[in-house]
Amino acid sequence: MNATDRTPADLLASALAADPGRPLVTFYDDATGERVELSVATFANWVAKTANLLQGDLSAGPGDRVALLLPAHWQTAVWLLACSSVGALADLGGDPAAADVVVSGPDALDAARACRGERVALALRPLGGRFPQTPEGFIDYAVEVPGQGDRFAPFAPPVAEDAALIVAGAEFSAAEVVQRALTDAASLDLTGPGSRLLSGLSYDTWEGVSAGLYAPLATGGSVVLCRNLDRLDEDALAKRIESERVTAVRR
Repeated sequence: MNATDRTPADLLASALAADPGRPLVTFYDDATGERVELSVATFANWVAKTANLLQGDLSAGPGDRVALLLPAHWQTAVWLLACSSVGALADLGGDPAAADVVVSGPDALDAARACRGERVALALRPLGGRFPQTPEGFIDYAVEVPGQGDRFAPFAPPVAEDAALIVAGAEFSAAEVVQRALTDAASLDLTGPGSRLLSGLSYDTWEGVSAGLYAPLATGGSVVLCRNLDRLDEDALAKRIESERVTAVRR
């Protein structure tokens, strides 16, 4: 992090400038056996493409609300940073009927249809795979995002004081997300660059999204984000902690 970083998008830009090749998000789904590792550069590329989709094709910008009906997943982390890049308000688990855009995983499509604006469906399949058939009334993220540009420039730069995130009913400005993430670092045992936090927490609380994305990003660390971690026994978890060089665990 640089002293001038005021938004989550600023944090990502600083991480990219400092060490683009280091791991940022390593994702496991212990229900499917999936493992994906994204360097800062790869993650930032996904964010740029998603932000271009959000701003260009979906016409979202500052002040627009994006309901994210998604679990703790590497693609959810991408969408959170894409919303920050555009200046839109990311509402985790928010009401689709009150949103300008809804982004839904496969288990929430029925609820997502309450959105009268744009609807995006994520299959959440290994390797970012698409739906066998695009759900009616939605665009398939995996189909639309690859053709988007690799660089992103916002039409209106995000403002640090504007609302950026809603989680568990609490609203945070972009600057508050950054400051709270930094404050959380000590309690999460994130000591700076090289710290590697394994999180099995969901993204439905501030604690989960801070441990699973924002705090490692703010401190130059990385996250091993685990979905369905309860399927691992203690021996398997210990092996993962060792193999991934984890320095702290939250579950």
